[in-house]
Amino acid sequence: MRSSPCACLALLACIPVLSWAQPTPAPVADPSQPPTAPASQAPAPATKNAEGRIHLDVVVTDPSGRPISGLDLNDFTLLDNNQPGKILSFHAIDGVVQKAHPPVEIILLIDTVNEWHQQVAFARQEIAKFLSQNGGHLAQPVSLFVFTRDGLDAQRLPSADGNALAVKVDQIDDTLRGVGARGGSWGAIELFQRSIKTMMDIADSEAKKPGRKLLIWVGPGWPLLTSPHIDVSYQGQQQSLDMIAKLSTKLREARIAAYSISAGNPVQGTYTYKDYLGGVKSVAKASPSDLGLKVLAVQSGGRVVGPDNDLTSQINNCVQDAGVFYTLSFDPPPAGHANEYHDLKVQIDKPGLTARTNTGYYNQP
Repeated sequence: MRSSPCACLALLACIPVLSWAQPTPAPVADPSQPPTAPASQAPAPATKNAEGRIHLDVVVTDPSGRPISGLDLNDFTLLDNNQPGKILSFHAIDGVVQKAHPPVEIILLIDTVNEWHQQVAFARQEIAKFLSQNGGHLAQPVSLFVFTRDGLDAQRLPSADGNALAVKVDQIDDTLRGVGARGGSWGAIELFQRSIKTMMDIADSEAKKPGRKLLIWVGPGWPLLTSPHIDVSYQGQQQSLDMIAKLSTKLREARIAAYSISAGNPVQGTYTYKDYLGGVKSVAKASPSDLGLKVLAVQSGGRVVGPDNDLTSQINNCVQDAGVFYTLSFDPPPAGHANEYHDLKVQIDKPGLTARTNTGYYNQP
């Protein structure tokens, strides 16, 4: 038994719970209900419709990372838990002849909670530079979100007017500060709580809107909660798995591919997230670290870019994924139990090409 005190996490409603080792555990919300799409959501690619069909957005790139168009159905192989799956629908978007309807939305989120004030100011400058490119004419509609201590401040209507959005970036309050969380385990838990709730709020809201979205989260992300002073009970692991499954499903149903970009230089622990990319297949393997920003980015079909001090190039690097992509659908096999994890792979029958999409899904009975 550990002699040091163990921190415990009591997240907001429907968020996984870790708890301080104490005689009477705090009450927790019932996470047993499976994630569902809003009733107003119309069937659209990347949702699981009434018949249970799963839709995926797939970006195919060459060795240099450039998205490739001109492929057809015969070039694609879908593997579900390493077993070939039947592709039931297929659409190619090349951005010229076949365009996405509605257009792919770019969501730029400035994280003032997990980032230092000086870095936030630098990020604002770089984002304004991105928005002002090409005379302010944006190839994709852009929404501007700011994550603050008071919650999410969002420019809800996407706009292709980069100059107007750059003005809004300049108007962001210079006095914005992070959450001012306490140090140590409790401080990390507080940042984690707020960040996961914000990600879920975005997924809930975007699930009501048709079309594909690229969520570019500008900031280092929240703590992975890997401290030896943070312990998780079996109940906490069960709730973590429920939350992992719920958020993963909601991001896919909302057609959100998340991207993590950040300024600065690589520091110790920058690549720790790679230990959690495999997908959680059982309660015993679940932990809050499986909900890290970079983990969610890769698993949602997005990417981790940076860190470096050219955020404008990082954003452009992410946005190129919006122009050329493919959508396909398949029927998942019957699930044997709740939160049954399935590994997903899409392979391309051409040398040197790589497909990127959701790396897995949680099947429900």
